[in-house]
Amino acid sequence: MKRKNLLTLSLLIILILLLSFLTDIVYGSYLNKTSLENSIIEISKNSERKVFSINKIVYFSTSDATTNIDNSNLVIDDLFQYTDIAIYINNNSDNTSLENSLKSVYIDNINFSKTPEIGTPTLYYKNINNFGKSIFLENNKLDDKLFFDVTSENTLDYSEPILFNNCANPITLSYVNKNIKADHIVSNLSDSMTYDGSLLKNNNILLNSISCSISFDIYITNNLDEEFKCPIYLDIPLENESNSIYDGSITLVDNTNYEFYKIK
Repeated sequence: MKRKNLLTLSLLIILILLLSFLTDIVYGSYLNKTSLENSIIEISKNSERKVFSINKIVYFSTSDATTNIDNSNLVIDDLFQYTDIAIYINNNSDNTSLENSLKSVYIDNINFSKTPEIGTPTLYYKNINNFGKSIFLENNKLDDKLFFDVTSENTLDYSEPILFNNCANPITLSYVNKNIKADHIVSNLSDSMTYDGSLLKNNNILLNSISCSISFDIYITNNLDEEFKCPIYLDIPLENESNSIYDGSITLVDNTNYEFYKIK
């Protein structure tokens, strides 16, 4: 009888220990599952929260030419088309914080994803005070990268790439397609020549022959040292719903939905 009771007690102890062990496993799995779910929810919240975005890009497209007089003939040295571009970074808040303010900004991986059939495409940094003007400085020519100074000063020198840390001013660039027509003698001088997009029409330049697309990446570091990236793809506008560059110039406001995603 004592042996039977001892055996019963031993089995009961083993069952209690086994139950305790299984409970620890189940509870541990529950905690891991809950932790994983919370991590996923937190990542999802961070992904859904837009710290920086680009919701507006303004374009101004026209054409111009450099000319000279040779033996009483007007000669077009270089007929070129240009588009000034203003890219507005949105920090999606009325209040500036460490999270939504700029510490550093640069453009990288500049690429002409579609090149024009005629001419030589180039991208420049553009002084915002010269936006819409036929002014392009060779020292502002871009090859692959463009670094911006970031400041909180009230007065800026826009001759160099610079941005307010609260995203108050846009990134301004200028796309220029040079040598669309060069060393060309203008045969008909009965009418005065207008130096704008009508030059393309008067010189029989088809718009599809100078169409171009550009891509690049914009990188932002905020004042929490978090890093963000936004790939940009731009089709150079030569016409809109109502007119084209043949009419002189066009201005286009593109309401975009580019979002910066966090990379660090």
